[in-house]
Amino acid sequence: MAATLPMLAGALALGIPAAHAADSPNRDTLAGTKPAWATAKADKGATSDSAKVSARVYLAGKDATGLAAYAKSVSDPNSASYGKYLSAKQAQQRFGATKAQVTAVKSWLTAAGLKVTDVTEHYVAVSGDVAAVEKAFGTQLHNYTKGSKTYRAPAKAASAPAGLDGAVLTVTGLDNAPHKASSKDQLPPPDAVFKNSGPFSSYYGSNIASTLPDAYGTKIPYAIKGYTGRQLRAAYGAGTYTGKGVRVAITDAYASPTIAFDAATYAKKNGDAAYTTGQLKQVLPKNYTKTDECGAAGWYGEETLDVEAVHAVAPDANITYVGAASCYDDDLLDSLSKIVDNHLADIVSNSWGDIEANQTPDLAAAYDQVFQFGAVEGIGFYFSSGDNGDEVANTGTKQVDTPANSAWVTAVGGTSLAVGKGDKYLWETGWGTEKALLSADGKSWTNFPGAFTSGAGGGTSKTVAEPFYQKAVVPNALATANNAAGNRVVPDISAIADPNTGFLVGQTQTFPDGSQQYSEYRIGGTSLASPVIAAVQALAQQAGGGKALGFANPSIYSKYGSRVYHDVTDNPTGSGLAEARVDFANSFDASEGLITSVRSLGKDSSLSAVKGYDDVTGVGTPANGYVQSFNRH
Repeated sequence: MAATLPMLAGALALGIPAAHAADSPNRDTLAGTKPAWATAKADKGATSDSAKVSARVYLAGKDATGLAAYAKSVSDPNSASYGKYLSAKQAQQRFGATKAQVTAVKSWLTAAGLKVTDVTEHYVAVSGDVAAVEKAFGTQLHNYTKGSKTYRAPAKAASAPAGLDGAVLTVTGLDNAPHKASSKDQLPPPDAVFKNSGPFSSYYGSNIASTLPDAYGTKIPYAIKGYTGRQLRAAYGAGTYTGKGVRVAITDAYASPTIAFDAATYAKKNGDAAYTTGQLKQVLPKNYTKTDECGAAGWYGEETLDVEAVHAVAPDANITYVGAASCYDDDLLDSLSKIVDNHLADIVSNSWGDIEANQTPDLAAAYDQVFQFGAVEGIGFYFSSGDNGDEVANTGTKQVDTPANSAWVTAVGGTSLAVGKGDKYLWETGWGTEKALLSADGKSWTNFPGAFTSGAGGGTSKTVAEPFYQKAVVPNALATANNAAGNRVVPDISAIADPNTGFLVGQTQTFPDGSQQYSEYRIGGTSLASPVIAAVQALAQQAGGGKALGFANPSIYSKYGSRVYHDVTDNPTGSGLAEARVDFANSFDASEGLITSVRSLGKDSSLSAVKGYDDVTGVGTPANGYVQSFNRH
């Protein structure tokens, strides 16, 4: 487990490069470039001078402070600049790096003996040996132990020549610990078939498990077969809005080879509108890398869920899927940059991430810069808050997920959703599951309610300062949990995530006989919540006459406490809630038996959904009137 990061200077928390005097008077320190795990105790000595390094020098642009300030004002409903977005070209001209800055950065790097391998609007990529890197960045590279492995990292923070006058935002790649995300999938990877066993409920409570033991003093319903678009649209107040004219982008790694067929088949089978020509597009890299290491096929299910969920809730929205070349941060950043540089969409759903302890300040600054460029163009980014609750069961340390922890994105938490007969919204709880198995004699639940399995990610960041829009809403005890000055709390808003009250998806999967067949299964996770909220935002944008919502957090928090949200608590009915679930032992058919369990709802590790804002569901979930509340006319 990596050590938690130190609290960043407020400047860097906003993605503004913090230039301080370095050891040498003619150098500017690149704050945060020495990782927290590179300690004196872990130091194993100098890295070989001839070892090879690939790095990216991210460009600060001509006015990093101005970029952050404009991103804030253009997103704040109380600001005179609210909604006065710039085009991608205008944003680049006003805040991007100048030709002179790029030339100066390239000259510095080549003079040190590094080879420039790529130049974009955002970074200069270089490769070379350790000796050249040490010369360029004014620091030695050493080997350090991190857990059971050894990685290279700078012995002190990297620096850049003061003569570059702050042109460098940060550098990534000097340390070679893996910087990668995982898809937030609640199921085994769909490269091998996964199907749910029945019995099921078609809506919440429609099929009571009368032959199974009681839980919380009553008979319990079987798990939902999987909600469809009609039920989710009703639950979240879609009304007659369909997302027409709104562009939604989705980023994940890789690309499902069967997405067009699967999405069309699913829509037809489940009552969603058929896709029109060009409504679903893909923007893909020339080559994929690290497919084994990243489990490429496991990401196919992620893309499938994201696309089908957006279309189910916003059937007329245009969807652009932007696939990354791998699950590594550099490649995922490239996908996000593609959306911003070409303004491919106004709303971007991202169902991936990592634990905050694995996030380094250099990468945080690079991500925040992309999100700020998005904000000034009217693009909002939505990230899953994670599927492991407070992360203690998963990592041993209480922490949030990243990039959901960024002050410049909307972090989407998760709920268990009950939609009743006639698509009526009944209630939601904070998503957190405890599972107990049926006893051998079938008369009781073993060790009821059982162990925590999964739940909505949330909590207080250790590294990101409290953003302005949370100050009047987030309870002080949460904001100050890790720092007296107040830090970012996650999530901001939430939607359906519990896989036991989950969404039905359809995907081509590999069956045991080797054949590829389309089949349907229920899925959940904040991987589901993020595209559902992105789709609801598409409905809201349509309701507002098509004007982009941009970075929506200031607006989301400005509506806090009003009737446009369901205020979600863990105990909406006054007594314990649970469902019975029956699974195939082999994930596919009954040939190797069935596993019957009880799943308790509203049990999210140490996190609690309470009245008002909380770190499981944020301000709550969209209710009737939320979609229309963005109409500014």
